[in-house]
Amino acid sequence: MSLPQFRLLRPRAIDEAIAFLAKHTGNIRVLAGGTDLIPSMRQKLFEPEYVLDLRAIVEMRGIRPQSSGAIEIGALTTLSAVERSPYLRQHFPVLTEAAATVASPVLRNMGTIGGNICLDTRCLWYNQSLTWRKGCGFCIKKDGDLCHVAPGGTKCWAAFSADTPPALLCLRAEIEIVGLNGTRRIALQEFYTGDGVNYRKLQPGELVTKVFLPAESADYIGVYRKLRVRGSIDYPLAGVAVAMKRSNGHVSDARIALTAVNPAPVLVQRAGEMLIGKSVDEALAESAGDVAAGTAKPLTTSALTPEYRREMIRVFTKRAVLAAASN
Repeated sequence: MSLPQFRLLRPRAIDEAIAFLAKHTGNIRVLAGGTDLIPSMRQKLFEPEYVLDLRAIVEMRGIRPQSSGAIEIGALTTLSAVERSPYLRQHFPVLTEAAATVASPVLRNMGTIGGNICLDTRCLWYNQSLTWRKGCGFCIKKDGDLCHVAPGGTKCWAAFSADTPPALLCLRAEIEIVGLNGTRRIALQEFYTGDGVNYRKLQPGELVTKVFLPAESADYIGVYRKLRVRGSIDYPLAGVAVAMKRSNGHVSDARIALTAVNPAPVLVQRAGEMLIGKSVDEALAESAGDVAAGTAKPLTTSALTPEYRREMIRVFTKRAVLAAASN
């Protein structure tokens, strides 16, 4: 499938990029690594008049530890750089584990942490060619008014399917957003809406420019488990991130988050809280899995059944909790 015609814009600074976004609002798409945007444009999901290529903006790259123990990651930092960072691997291992599972090595060399955070939601009825979608009468997310996975509903249930956001939620990450009205910093947990169409709180003319990990989230044991059809390339069909800190054989803090089974990445607060102050065993890990599975709401948006994906959330949560507790 060929790409639609477009004009490529290549700013060298954030303020120049914001000016382009403001000038061409409604007719422009942002390209970071291009690993999701380009295939979507080939499928005619997006046909923008302009594509804003951010790759020349040097200030949006890099992993910068702070004297406080916190860390700042530029949104254009590649997933390979995140995966291979000795500092992140030592102090924030759940993030490097999640980054290492994204797609394939070639795609991780191109894809960025900011792009993964902003990844479009996915669905079997949406991520198809124009001919296929036209034959199905389109859907709520693109050109239609029907949700094929929840007929009669008015909400899009396309699944959020990125790997690093659940890890970032476990680490209490914040993001910096820059626009014409200035700069704002919000918790990543507040960035997602839970709606498959308007899935993120990013206004026209705004860019995600940085990711922040607080010092208090450093040195947690981290585990990420991912379900996919093939062992490489595929998006997650269910994903579980666990970050845990232990003291004297007991869990002093724990956070568990899910991806690919809801229209947004989800922090399962109750599952993490039930581990605190306890010594993890099979029964406790299984109970945490039950709570996580109850939070997952997969529908027929992927190649595997909702029942199987929910059950694998239960299994992966149990396994991840046990793995974290044994480290």
